[in-house]
Amino acid sequence: MRRLLEVIACSVDDAVAAEAGGAGRLEVVRRLDAGGLTPDVSLVRDILAAVSIPVRVMLRENRGYEVGGEPELENLCAHAVEFAALGVDGVVLGFLRSRALDLESAERVLAGAPGVKATFHRAFEELEDPCAAIAALKISVHFDRILTNGESGRLHEYAVLAAPEIAIIAGGGLNADQIRKLIDKTDIREFHVGRAARHNHDIGQPVDAARVNSLARLL
Repeated sequence: MRRLLEVIACSVDDAVAAEAGGAGRLEVVRRLDAGGLTPDVSLVRDILAAVSIPVRVMLRENRGYEVGGEPELENLCAHAVEFAALGVDGVVLGFLRSRALDLESAERVLAGAPGVKATFHRAFEELEDPCAAIAALKISVHFDRILTNGESGRLHEYAVLAAPEIAIIAGGGLNADQIRKLIDKTDIREFHVGRAARHNHDIGQPVDAARVNSLARLL
């Protein structure tokens, strides 16, 4: 399997620049300054019309990793249905209760998006028992990716435990030097970037196709 660069996009311009630079997949969010929240359906529709690479969409309504009550959960379910109807490649979500996996909430949200795959996002890093969570996620029919910190030192362990049902994506503020090290020292094939793909490494700036290209060429 070839290596793949996933780039966070907050606008159509971000998405187009990421694809032009050689990104292999997009993660669409709003409020990157808040860690990424659910984007507007209209934005996702416009991005899908503008690019040809796979698009995954964030499902997250607050800065934390716990669902903020029944109305919020219902809103997440409604968004999952809408994004699935648009034909997205997948969604990105991850819910906890304290430091335990809240798979029940995730499965409820994903029930409205049959056939849509899911990435469990960096809430994974807050789990008390990540290895048990991997085992639980492997049983799910939805999850095929886990995004976690590329500097955790446990990527190889996680990748072995997760295979073959789930692939590990290295993320967490990766820069070019960190990606080089991961390529040299691990078998990780997918890399997720946000600020490293943007002008001046600033999350408030747009995606820069040239920066994306320099990262993509590493792969």
